[in-house]
Amino acid sequence: MPAFRQVGEKQLPNPVLCMAWSPKRDLIALANTTGELLLHRLANFQRVWSLPPNEYTGKEITAIAWRPDGKILAFSVGDTKQVVLCDVEKAEILHLFPVQHPISCMHWMEVIEESSTLSSFYNSEDESKLFLPKLPTLPKSEEKSDEIMNLLGEVRLNILVLGGGAGFVELYAYGMYKIATLNGVPGTCRSLSLSSDLKSLSVITEVRSVDNNPEICYLQLDTGLLSDCLPEVTRMARKFTHISTLLQYLRLSLTCMCEAWEDILMQMDLRLTKFVQEKNTSTQVQDEFLELLLWGQSSPELQALLMNQLTVKGLKKLGQSIESSYSSIQKLVISHLQSGSEALLYHLSEVKGMSLWKQKFQPLGLDSAAIEDAITAVGSFSLKANELLQVIDKSMKNFKAFFRWLYVAMLRMCEEHVPPELNKMTQKDIAFVADFLSEHFSENEELFDRKGKYFNVERVGQYLKDEDEDLVSPPNTKGNQWLRFLQESSHLKESPLLFPSYPQKSLHFVKRMMEGVIESCLQKPAVSCVCMRVSVHVQIHTWNDKKTNMHYVVFCMPEVSPSKLYLLRKGTDPYSEGFARFWSVHLLLRPDFVCSCLDARFYDDEILTVVLDVPEEYRGRVLAQLPLGSALSSAETEDDSGSLYIVRLDQQSDAIPCQGLVLGNQLRDLENMKAQFVAVNGIRKVACVLSANLRHVRVFEMDVEDEEDEEGESQNASADQDGLETTGEGEQEAEDEAEEHGGEVYQKTEDHLESEEALELS
Repeated sequence: MPAFRQVGEKQLPNPVLCMAWSPKRDLIALANTTGELLLHRLANFQRVWSLPPNEYTGKEITAIAWRPDGKILAFSVGDTKQVVLCDVEKAEILHLFPVQHPISCMHWMEVIEESSTLSSFYNSEDESKLFLPKLPTLPKSEEKSDEIMNLLGEVRLNILVLGGGAGFVELYAYGMYKIATLNGVPGTCRSLSLSSDLKSLSVITEVRSVDNNPEICYLQLDTGLLSDCLPEVTRMARKFTHISTLLQYLRLSLTCMCEAWEDILMQMDLRLTKFVQEKNTSTQVQDEFLELLLWGQSSPELQALLMNQLTVKGLKKLGQSIESSYSSIQKLVISHLQSGSEALLYHLSEVKGMSLWKQKFQPLGLDSAAIEDAITAVGSFSLKANELLQVIDKSMKNFKAFFRWLYVAMLRMCEEHVPPELNKMTQKDIAFVADFLSEHFSENEELFDRKGKYFNVERVGQYLKDEDEDLVSPPNTKGNQWLRFLQESSHLKESPLLFPSYPQKSLHFVKRMMEGVIESCLQKPAVSCVCMRVSVHVQIHTWNDKKTNMHYVVFCMPEVSPSKLYLLRKGTDPYSEGFARFWSVHLLLRPDFVCSCLDARFYDDEILTVVLDVPEEYRGRVLAQLPLGSALSSAETEDDSGSLYIVRLDQQSDAIPCQGLVLGNQLRDLENMKAQFVAVNGIRKVACVLSANLRHVRVFEMDVEDEEDEEGESQNASADQDGLETTGEGEQEAEDEAEEHGGEVYQKTEDHLESEEALELS
């Protein structure tokens, strides 16, 4: 086996809580105690980006995991009880969702099972593109729009497994759609590993006894329903992931519409209100404007309002702002809201078809009634968007005619030249402006009490307000023959074929209602069954061997035998014959020299990467690779026995078969570093070692040739040392102090790092 080479070293300003390697690239994600998420490269441990904490997401990162394709990074936040999906390229938050309990561990795996049904689905996954136009990118947010659509990722199913306190375990397909909630898990989850064949989930939990003493338990949960219905689960999950992505797209579209609507559009309402409060006459405002329209005469108060406050230049600017703003909103409604709504209806209709195929999809919990409610909610949202289009179209015509007339009137007041093309006004134009004044310029005492103004000349902004109140000026439906026909028809009035329109509510309100109904539709499936439980008092880590369909657990019992590593192996099929197999490895630096294990991670199916503690008078801390091939072979010859399930393992450690293992030359001294934790990636062949003070890290390439090792060390020695803030004895003293007085931060971090998946390969 080749040697390994140090390629980077750094002292970090804040203690590290979690660390995980990318499954596809030489990148490592770190979360520190300030709530900051960091991404570093392997070479010289160079920082790529940092995502600072904020009140929106939270400030207490408790676990991190990579999507199997390495493009999305998930992290959980304890203080806000949320899971956040972050784009690796841009360091931008793409999606987040709430959970019931703070997350203590997470695992993101990819399903590798193949079948002819799945293959045909993968090939036909883009069928929607044949029927739906491509969604346009958002203005000023092209990259953001593309990133939202990239949330879909690859077609092959991947599942994000979350574990937390009070036995909380949930599974999310593609990291977005909850497909299972597992019940009956005791204690707080410390580690999770879902088998790649989806037959079982290994869970490590910490249970507190009556005396508040911790007990570590291993459970294997039956997830066979997901395995048996894999094609159906994949198809259903993919559809709901499309739906979640489209909801995010609609939110961004609505945000762009709100940004396009400007506060300047409210100036007319506010200035008319001020005019009412300051004028000395009892004449109504609309009468003042009608007198100006019919006779060309205005009161001194109205003339002062127009010439001193509104001004000719201000009126022209206001007209241009209204036209520009309304045009932008109109385009967004047509190209984005309507397109997104149509795509939502398409995918929800396909999900409804799945729910009616009860033989295939009924075991997964699809509720056709809930899906029908979601379709109805999307239809109502489309109707409200169309209503907004009608209001915009009418407002643009009204304002254009009103501002044209008022502009000419103000030019005459100041005795300026009126362009001939504006001076022509027909009787029809006069009637149009008169109707506009009568409808929009009447004083509203109720509106003044609610909004602090008497007028609502601008009608579009009320649709974009995120409020529960009714619209101030709902559309006038008098004379609408279709609505009158529906009211008079007893059969159509309550027909499920017609979408309700909610004429009194804003677009934001209907959007939130639609999101709530769809969210309820997404929460249906939930399956679980506890199959086995083993109690131990250990430090522990889980692993899934895809080739042999085996769950592995590696743990140590420092109070019983600090120089031994214990391993448990159990088939991923919880109903297979035979009990779990236990065996142990006696760690020997030399045939007569014993050392203890501080941390261990599966490098691949047959190698463990460990951090060992050797007495300082000999070597100190050591990073080593342990080949488990011989130990696994010897375990095959051991007889299955159920006796180990009767009592705690720490009370019967002598009954567990043991094999001595001499480390040989597959190790490296970690000089001037009190190492404590390690994170590895066997595919990328990299490792990161973290010190006891949680600030000092070293990164290694694990499989390199000896001559490359010597050359690399000489080239990187000076660069690595330049990155350190403290070295030698000063750093050693700091780490000694941290180990002795680390307190709560160290204990908390130890819980995180020991329970976290070191490899994101499954």
